[in-house]
Amino acid sequence: MTRPRTLLWVVCAISMMSTIGMAMPYPILAPIFVQGAADGFTHFMGLPPKLLMGIALAANPLGILIGSLFIGPLSDRHGRRRTLLWTLSLTVLSSLLGAWALDQRWYALFVGARFLTGLTEGNLAVARAVLADLHPVLDRTRSFAWLNASNYAGWLLGPLLGGLTLPLGEPVPFVLAGLALLPCLLVIWRALPETHGRPAAATGGLLQQAMQHQALGLLRQDRLLARLFALQLAYTLGLTTCYEFYPLWLLENADLGSLGIAWVTAGLCLVMSLASMLVGRFDAFSARGHALRRASACALVAATGLFGLALLPGTAGLLVIIAMGLPLALYNAVLPAWVSERFAHHGQGRVMGLLTVIFYLANVVTALVGGALSLLDTRWIMAVGGGCSLWAAWSLLRLARDVPTSPTLAAVASNA
Repeated sequence: MTRPRTLLWVVCAISMMSTIGMAMPYPILAPIFVQGAADGFTHFMGLPPKLLMGIALAANPLGILIGSLFIGPLSDRHGRRRTLLWTLSLTVLSSLLGAWALDQRWYALFVGARFLTGLTEGNLAVARAVLADLHPVLDRTRSFAWLNASNYAGWLLGPLLGGLTLPLGEPVPFVLAGLALLPCLLVIWRALPETHGRPAAATGGLLQQAMQHQALGLLRQDRLLARLFALQLAYTLGLTTCYEFYPLWLLENADLGSLGIAWVTAGLCLVMSLASMLVGRFDAFSARGHALRRASACALVAATGLFGLALLPGTAGLLVIIAMGLPLALYNAVLPAWVSERFAHHGQGRVMGLLTVIFYLANVVTALVGGALSLLDTRWIMAVGGGCSLWAAWSLLRLARDVPTSPTLAAVASNA
């Protein structure tokens, strides 16, 4: 039997390779639409290129949002390994379809392919559930911190490769995004055992099972989770304004192209990776005080950074973007671990799926609203995101006051 610590490294390797494929296109969409050729692709139906970019940005997280409703819960019923194999195989095919659509300059097909890719990319919830299955042999907070570090390493390498390969042709990064997942599939096939020991007996068809156990159903069952949903959505709206629109901010305010954006992304993700590894190695942050108060402090620092991007000039803002990796990484290590501990009775795949749903719902809203605001100024996007994160920080403090620290008492309070 594979040792738990070995499984941790396997899951982290899978996550990093998968994230490389997912992240590779992100820093190049702004140059493709804003600096690319003026044709039927960048002026589809006569719409402004920035608005078309916002729609293209929204398509992928919209797919992940819908897929995340079902992928995590289905892994609870059919096994983590099988779910990962199927979803990643379909992601490879849809990524190659997106590259072909870009080569043919078919905007509608490109957006459709980005949506299909997203449908099967909501498997971060499954990776988190694998690690949650290994508790208490592996500490949740430290396991999630190492998983986040591997994700950030993927976000570091993926955009850098995208920026370096864009001069070879616009479809090239998307082809590489699909091919990067092939080693990931091999690792799952050869090295990842099934960690979910007794999958539930399946009743009814696959679609019926998915509808019965989709993640949003938890909001009707658990009032504490419903409350957490609202504040986590507010925080991730702020987070995704940074993730999705700092490339455009850099293009407009720091005059950086795809390669420059990729290097800034590398710096941001390096900070996030180092912060996550420190949390994973030491217990000082993960064990100090109420988890929600620590998350609130991180959200407050993130809000400060976003307000800085709304006000500061290009060079200073560039440094702010990189420095924001610290609060973002710490928050992402603490909150998922707390959620996993408090709501484990709902099923780890389903609970982690709900967090993924929140993140990509925020991505969709941010891409559409931000695309419209970008017609005015990207600084407005950052200011709105800062306001959302500030509200989330205040709400987390209130929730920390109301929720007991004991897991048993919290479970009782969540259903009171």
